[in-house]
Amino acid sequence: MERRAGVLMHISSLPGNRGIGSMGKEAYEFVDFMADAGLKLWQVLPLCPTSYGDSPYQSPSALAGNPYFIDIDTLIADGLLTEEEAPVYDMGYVDYEKVYNERYDTLRKAFKRFIKTPPEDYAAFKKENAFWLNDYAVFMALKEAHGMQAWETWEDEYRLRTVKLTKFARAGEFHKFLQYEFFKQWAALKAYANSKGVSIVGDMPIYVAYDSVEVWGNPQLFKLNEDLSRKVVAGVPPDYFSADGQLWGNPIYDWDHMKATGYAWWVMRMRMALKLYDIVRIDHFRAFADYYEIPADRTDAKVGDWRNGPGMELFDTVNRELDNPAIIAEDLGELHDCVRELVRQTGYPGMKIMQFSFDGDPHNDFYYTNYKPNCVAYTGTHDNDTTRGWFESLDDRNKDLVRRTLGYYGDNITWEIIERLYSSAADTVIIPMQDFLDLPTSARMNIPSTLGGNWSWRSDAVWKDIKGTLRALAEKNNR
Repeated sequence: MERRAGVLMHISSLPGNRGIGSMGKEAYEFVDFMADAGLKLWQVLPLCPTSYGDSPYQSPSALAGNPYFIDIDTLIADGLLTEEEAPVYDMGYVDYEKVYNERYDTLRKAFKRFIKTPPEDYAAFKKENAFWLNDYAVFMALKEAHGMQAWETWEDEYRLRTVKLTKFARAGEFHKFLQYEFFKQWAALKAYANSKGVSIVGDMPIYVAYDSVEVWGNPQLFKLNEDLSRKVVAGVPPDYFSADGQLWGNPIYDWDHMKATGYAWWVMRMRMALKLYDIVRIDHFRAFADYYEIPADRTDAKVGDWRNGPGMELFDTVNRELDNPAIIAEDLGELHDCVRELVRQTGYPGMKIMQFSFDGDPHNDFYYTNYKPNCVAYTGTHDNDTTRGWFESLDDRNKDLVRRTLGYYGDNITWEIIERLYSSAADTVIIPMQDFLDLPTSARMNIPSTLGGNWSWRSDAVWKDIKGTLRALAEKNNR
């Protein structure tokens, strides 16, 4: 594989004056920046809609696109909105409550004009995507009718789908329009990126949210009780970082059912992801080897059991059906031998996080001199502090350990680590934009297991000033 460098920058973090980043002019300018800077990979977080908590990893749909990313100025150019109908506000961060309260009203104005004379390809889009889009549109219309409450709180006839939902199908046409606009704009942006030599790395959460159309529409895929409540939920057991473990609450897949159906749902999900991305990073990849399930009535993750996942059988099926797609395995955390063996069998590159490497062990797998080519190296991920914030948070003893390990006593630890990663044997290096800009903790994207204040970081266009430096670094290290 060629040596490559890339950047981690979610769509929501792009600059602009519409409250949240979008697939508009600034996105195209960002692609131009990447091409000029020698960055060949653009990694984004999941593009699916966000819900309570604003996390792209807990979505009402694993397949739909986030309507927030639809570019308003493109809708104006298409005659679906006027300038006066499109609010302008730039707070320097994403205020999800403000965006939610404004954006759907704005998009409904566009829909009213759109639906009067839909373009010729709209019917074809709906037909091609009917296998997921029809249920999604009805699901979202039902959520709106119930004040956006979770489907488990709905009346039995809607929760269990025992009545015809024709009127909600009509109301759901708005959500089909949103998906049409999202996929049209994303396809154009991706094609532009590819034309500039930039490939898109997407992110696929292994689990889906309980309050999702996947669980409501296909409960047989999950370990549920007869009333569709959860039997068990996902999480991780207590460890060094958390005495209670992490209780995520996602329903667990019924892997026996998945196997009996030839893993058809997973093949479909991966096929849809490959329409959006050139490379798919699967989050919590370890759960395909073994996963931790917790009784649904627990309030922490202290009690649970390890179960065997589908293993290589699933990926043999995916490779056969989808012609060996490009996948990155997120293989972080405390791993059992079966997880390491599965990663080895698939041949997928795993992940290396430089922030995890400073423990005084010269053989630490995360230290850049110990990388093998088939891996993807990061300073940190969306769940880590920025590298500057991480280093500044260390006590004096650990700061000294970092300096001594690197043999570096200068003032810019972030940039020193980036240069070491570029020089490493790793085929692929991906740096969060916050680290390219050497930003403090205030630019952190997410603090795991917390609600509020996450996913809100936005950049201005100062990254344009570093493209020459990045280009020189890429050329120096043959990336």
